[in-house]
Amino acid sequence: MDYQTARSLLVNQGTAADHNPDALLTRLKQGQPPIPGQITSILLALKVVFESLRESSTFERELACSLHLLASDSRQAFEQGQQAEIDWPPLLDEDLSRIAAAVKSIFMGEWQG
Repeated sequence: MDYQTARSLLVNQGTAADHNPDALLTRLKQGQPPIPGQITSILLALKVVFESLRESSTFERELACSLHLLASDSRQAFEQGQQAEIDWPPLLDEDLSRIAAAVKSIFMGEWQG
């Protein structure tokens, strides 16, 4: 996966969620689990973006917003689903923690995982 593909995937899973019914945030907010392979693709995209931006002191607002939403809103939707007694996949909690750690890594410029 190249940087542009990774960036596009992350933006589509984050800020473009309103236009994409299969976006991770959309699915979680609707109480639906991720599509098989979706988390793996997001984690791979996060690693590619990290490697591409590691030495960069700035990056674009759209990507930053998407990263923030993926890290924070996915966790919030997961917790709301737990309160509503949604039966989430067993590893989803850990996967969301991995997403948050990868996002933190991108912002810090040092891999956290």
